[in-house]
Amino acid sequence: MAIENLKDLFVHTLQDIYYAEGKIVKSLPKMAKAADSAELRKAFEKHLTETKEQVKRLDAVFKSIGEKAKATKCPAIEGILEEAEELMGEIKDKDTKDAAMIAAAQAVEHYEITRYGTLVSWSEMLGFEDATALLEETLEEEKATDVALTELAEDKLNKEAA
Repeated sequence: MAIENLKDLFVHTLQDIYYAEGKIVKSLPKMAKAADSAELRKAFEKHLTETKEQVKRLDAVFKSIGEKAKATKCPAIEGILEEAEELMGEIKDKDTKDAAMIAAAQAVEHYEITRYGTLVSWSEMLGFEDATALLEETLEEEKATDVALTELAEDKLNKEAA
């Protein structure tokens, strides 16, 4: 797809995050299974449920702007998730592994926050009111997940790893 204007860039970025969310849906069960902390496992399972809803919301965004939902490979999420898998395989200490996984999950969240923040801005500029509302909902969920992960890391998991 040639990107010639802001709408093209918006659609391309939607396709990028659509791919990323699909990869995250596949990765979260592995991370939940690998978590030693019951709280971390529960956080991953909760976010899996949210992420599946976010994928449905992205389907609605595509539909609202008259585009077919389509994924475009996202090298950024591939790299973040690959690094997480490597760490999960390398670290033997359960507490340290939990600390590493929460850090990897936050890297994913931060990536998503930047993408959704940009999409909200562009959607507003393009006059896609329905899409904007849907994207804002997901952005707020991603921010809330990041805060929850930070609290879990700082209040418990990082201390246990130390």
